[in-house]
Amino acid sequence: MRWPSPPKIMHRRATSSIRVDEGLVLRPASKSHITEIVEAFEETWPDVIRAMPWINPDNEIKPQIEDFIGDTERKGRTGLLHHWIMIRPWDGYVIGLIGFDRVTRSDRATWNLGYWVRSSEQRHGYARRSIDAALGWLGQVGELIVEVKVDPNNAPGSKTVVRTVRKWKGERYVSGDSAITVAGVRTIHECHLIEVGPNTSPV
Repeated sequence: MRWPSPPKIMHRRATSSIRVDEGLVLRPASKSHITEIVEAFEETWPDVIRAMPWINPDNEIKPQIEDFIGDTERKGRTGLLHHWIMIRPWDGYVIGLIGFDRVTRSDRATWNLGYWVRSSEQRHGYARRSIDAALGWLGQVGELIVEVKVDPNNAPGSKTVVRTVRKWKGERYVSGDSAITVAGVRTIHECHLIEVGPNTSPV
């Protein structure tokens, strides 16, 4: 599918909780979960750096994550960013993070999607279910295009992205490919685009 390049209209909406299913809920990112997020981050090191390449491993991790969560919590209230913590509802266990920011590399997308799942909870469908729920939530307010970038050397991540793009009838967007520095190494990340809206839903 090929779309014209629409104006990047930003529909403002405060981040709200999303009940994905009986085994997963997405809660707006907040400092009340800092300790659990840091624990999950450290468990998933160094792979998690792909999702948070701005983290400087030479500095203490917790203050960097505190600043990040604090910023996203404030901006989430006004709809400037949307980040959620993946949580197991019966015990509050933190599974990972998923969110949308405005750091896009293509000329079409309004939002960029990013996520990570802690090492011990990978391969259980949490990423897939969270992505579908977050895209559906974002599309409730209007039609827009979301950019998803992935390191082609990250086989599990590529598999998840390809599945998501196919399910949401998205497309590969080569001109949006860009080099991203992760842990001091620059790697070309492949760009995909997904259109969401009130009348769109996954296949």
